[in-house]
Amino acid sequence: MTVQEFIAQYRNHPILFVGTGISLRYLKNSFTWDGLLSKIAFELTENSEYYFDVKGQCYENDKFDYLKIATIIETKFNLALQDDRNGKFKHINDIYYENMQKGINISRFKIYISELFSTIDFKEDMIEELKDLKKIRKNVGSIITTNYDGLIENIFEFTKLIGNNILLSNPYGSVYKIHGCYEDPQKIIITENDYQIFDNKFELIRAQLLSLFIHNPIIFLGYSVGDDNIKKILKTIFSYVEPNSELATKIKNNFLLVEYGKGINNEVISEHDIVLDGVLTIRINKIRTDNFSSIYNGISNLNLPVTALDIRKVQNIVKEIYAGGDIKVSITEDLDTLKNGDKILAIGSQKTISYHFETGPELLANYFKVIDESNSQILKLIDKYKIQSKQYFAIFGFSKINTGIESSPKLKKQQENNIITCIKQISAQCQTEHKTIESVIIDEHISPSNKMNCVLWNTFYDNIPLDEVELYLRENPSTTSTEYRKLLSIYDLKKYKD
Repeated sequence: MTVQEFIAQYRNHPILFVGTGISLRYLKNSFTWDGLLSKIAFELTENSEYYFDVKGQCYENDKFDYLKIATIIETKFNLALQDDRNGKFKHINDIYYENMQKGINISRFKIYISELFSTIDFKEDMIEELKDLKKIRKNVGSIITTNYDGLIENIFEFTKLIGNNILLSNPYGSVYKIHGCYEDPQKIIITENDYQIFDNKFELIRAQLLSLFIHNPIIFLGYSVGDDNIKKILKTIFSYVEPNSELATKIKNNFLLVEYGKGINNEVISEHDIVLDGVLTIRINKIRTDNFSSIYNGISNLNLPVTALDIRKVQNIVKEIYAGGDIKVSITEDLDTLKNGDKILAIGSQKTISYHFETGPELLANYFKVIDESNSQILKLIDKYKIQSKQYFAIFGFSKINTGIESSPKLKKQQENNIITCIKQISAQCQTEHKTIESVIIDEHISPSNKMNCVLWNTFYDNIPLDEVELYLRENPSTTSTEYRKLLSIYDLKKYKD
C-alpha cells in the first residue's frame, strides 16, 4: 500500500509526533543530542577531546548515556561561568544575574541552550518541501514534539504549550513541547535530574495524550525506528490498553513511522515490529524514505467532513460559552432564516446543516494562509458570497487551488477591470519608477496620501519584485483597507494569471 492510500483511509485528523530529524532536515542551525552537547563542550573548553573524555565516562550497556553526559557538562559549564564573570559568556552571565535579582534561578547551561535555538535559519534547498509541509496545517489536529526550537510554531502557527500548561488544554491547534522550549529555558529537559522530575510529573500528561492517541492517527516524523521516545509512547498506551484487544488493533493500524532514508524515493508502507522491554511486540506501519513531500501531500489531500481549523473554531466558541459569553439560541429547520451573527454553532443532521466559513473580506484577510495550505474546501464557499462588481476580490490564486469555483470566470474579469480602472486613475505624480516599496516610502517627493498609489502603479508595471510585494502583504494584513485589497488584487493577478 502506498503512503497516500494509507493516509486516505484516515477518518480523523492526524496527530504529528515530531523529533529532531525534522529540524535537522530543514534548519541550518539544528543539532542532534550528541551534536548539541559536543558544541557546548567545545565552546566552553576549546578542546574537542574534552567531550570525548566525558563520553567515555558515560558509556554503559553498549551505548552512551547522554543524560549523564549533559549533567556533567552542565556542572562544568555553570562553574566555569561563575568563575569568569565577564569572559566569553558574559552575556549569559548577564541574563543569569538579571533573573536572580527577580528570584528566578535558571541554569546558565540552559540559558545558553535557549540562545542556540533562538533563531531559525532555513535551508534554501528545502523551501519547496516546506511549502508542502505548510499545506497540511488545515488537516492536522495537534503536534507533540521533543524539540526545543521554534520550527513547528513558525510553520503551523499553533498554540504553544510547555510543561504543566499541557494539562487540561485544548488539544486541537496546539503544539505540545514536552521537553521544553528555547523561550522558557527553565523548563528545558536535558539532564538526569530533569528527566527524573519529568517522568514523575509526566504520568498526568501521558494520560491526557493517551486520549489523542486512541482517537486519532499518529504520524511520527524525525525519529528513527529504535528511538526511546517512540518506545515510551507505545509503552504508555499499552499499559492502559490490552495489547490483543480490538482497540489495540485500531491504535496500531493508526500508527505510521516515517523514517529518513537518504536518497530513497520510497512511497510504499511496510510493517515493523517494535519490542518493548524484551517481552511485548508491537507491530506498526513504517515507511523509510527521503520523499517527505509524498507524506505531506497525502495529509494535505485528506478530504474530511470538517477541517481541524473548523474544530478549533467550534472549541473556542464552546469555551466562550463555558466562560459565560453572550448566548443566543435559535431553533430552525431552515438555515437561510438565520441572521448573520458573530458565531454560529449548529448541531443537527448533515442533510439540514451546511458550513459557511467566513465573509469575502475575512477570506481575503486569510489569503496567504489559504494559499499556503491549498485549502480547496474553504474556497467552495466563494460561489455563495455576494461580491459586488466594484469590490477588489483576489480570485486568480484561489482558482488555481479549487478549479470548481463556478463564479471564477466572472470574478476574474471583474478583478482585471477593477485593476485597470484603478491604474488609469492614478495621478501622474505617482507614476515615478521605484524598484522597492521602501524607496517609495522614503521618497520625499511623494506625499503620504499618494505613496500606496505609487506602490500600486510600480507593482502593476513589474518594477517592484512580486516577492517583495508578497512579504509586505504578509506582514501588513488588513480586513478593512481598500488599498490593501487593491495591492493584493494586483499581486494575485500578476502571480497567478496564466
